[in-house]
Amino acid sequence: MGIRVAIAGLGNCASALVQGVEYYKDAKKDEIIPGVMHAYFGDYHISDIEFVAAFEVNKEKIGKDISEAIWAAPNNCAKFADVPKTGVIVQAAPILDGVAPHMYESFNADKSVETVDIAQVLRDTKADMLINYLPVGSAKATEMYAQACLDAGCGFLNCIPEFIASKPEWAQKFVDAGLPVAGDDIKSQVGATILHRVVARLFYDRGVQLDSTYQLNIGGNTDFENMTVENRLITKRVSKTAAVQSLIPYDVPTRIGPSDYVPFLGDHKVCYIRINSHSFGNLPITFDAKLVVNDSPNSAGVVIDALRAVKIALDRGISGPLLGISSYSFKHPPEQVPDDIAHQWVEDFIEGKVER
Repeated sequence: MGIRVAIAGLGNCASALVQGVEYYKDAKKDEIIPGVMHAYFGDYHISDIEFVAAFEVNKEKIGKDISEAIWAAPNNCAKFADVPKTGVIVQAAPILDGVAPHMYESFNADKSVETVDIAQVLRDTKADMLINYLPVGSAKATEMYAQACLDAGCGFLNCIPEFIASKPEWAQKFVDAGLPVAGDDIKSQVGATILHRVVARLFYDRGVQLDSTYQLNIGGNTDFENMTVENRLITKRVSKTAAVQSLIPYDVPTRIGPSDYVPFLGDHKVCYIRINSHSFGNLPITFDAKLVVNDSPNSAGVVIDALRAVKIALDRGISGPLLGISSYSFKHPPEQVPDDIAHQWVEDFIEGKVER
């Protein structure tokens, strides 16, 4: 009854996920558990998650057990669990556009390393799904992994802003293959995007006119270093901006996205949000907020739910984009809806009231 998971990109987000599965393995169903929305998601407990394959381009991670590779440089995710040996060795993957020219040194990437056949590894390990944790801007590499899932007959969970679940032609490929896909661009549990969405929607629902808004983010991990080159974050800006603008039915001047790489912040992210608006009597209301989080662990609890949703879809023979979990857990889903509606879709999906 386990959930067999492969990971593409064993960086900080993967480190947080692997640690989290160990950390929450004894979570009780009826307890309030910090950091986890569902101890059980349907019939699946967190401890049912099993990692069966991992793919990397970092030569310091390739050839190591997953439990060791998650600590290799440049990873700087906080350690909150001791992960025992998994018996799963990290394998070398094609680089394609997964490493930007300015990131080869940081990622310890080497084009000369012999790579594996991703689809064949997924078949051999009987993976139920693959989680895509590649760096932002990895369009060709993301499509390669998506195609490998189609070829191998497993689901795809796309955590980055390279559009698969929300792109009609790719969505149709998963429908035709009879396989589920969830995405795109994972939200954090309480991160910049979800906070910005909630506040913007609150203003609108209470009759306040939004005049302009921005969200600026700084951080010190390789995600932010990667995005110092503007052409690597085009889709990231689209994803984060659409997540907020989609809730307001009129045009609001908006600027959202990473603004600087600050190495000494490590895996911490600092977010600044402003909303300029006017209300009763045409008088101004200004909202300013600062949010500081451990960046990578902040999305791991969401992924733990999303991968179990994909597993349930596989069990039920559901194919194509999963609308509920995608709308609730991702910034750029196939369909944008308010978060309370998306949350209800997820609960209804768990209970089998809706198919997707």
